[in-house]
Amino acid sequence: MAVRTSAPERSAQADERLMVEAAQQNPARFADLYELHFATVYAFAARRASSREMAEDITSDVFHKALANIKQFEWRGVPFAAWLLRIAANTFADRSRKSAKELLVDEVPESPASPSLADVDEQARLFRLVDELPSEQRQVVVMRFAEEKSIRDIALHMGRSEGAIKQLQFRGLQTLRRKLDARNPKHKSSRKSGGGNG
Repeated sequence: MAVRTSAPERSAQADERLMVEAAQQNPARFADLYELHFATVYAFAARRASSREMAEDITSDVFHKALANIKQFEWRGVPFAAWLLRIAANTFADRSRKSAKELLVDEVPESPASPSLADVDEQARLFRLVDELPSEQRQVVVMRFAEEKSIRDIALHMGRSEGAIKQLQFRGLQTLRRKLDARNPKHKSSRKSGGGNG
């Protein structure tokens, strides 16, 4: 079954192809690809990494490897992000093998199933929405959910009361929900039909 692409998707692919070709001619132009795909690669890494630091390291490694090998990239109609995510998956596999050897473990533990490109895109959108939050709300949401800090630790770090931190967290999450609902009507209807205590 042939997959049809819409005119905007074809236009985006053509733009991306031009960006790749420009980066192959002049590595300084790779910055455009980095800006375009950073959130997607970081979202992929964050889902699989055991810590924020590991996700950042993997993301950095992916873009270093991509830049070093950009001239070998061949355009085949597949999004450039897919190539980057393959590099990321290989980087995780390499690290697993290396740590297994260091621990002298007979078997490399199975890695969790790779998220789909759609899941990674959704998480990348969420990261971008978090970046759009007001400064203090963003700081609380990142510390609470990405860094997994307690309300108390965040309050001490920010010099605020625990009640103020809870309020900032509530407002930040409320803003994120509104923005997600506005961008994705399916998200809104599935949340309403899900019921329960979120």
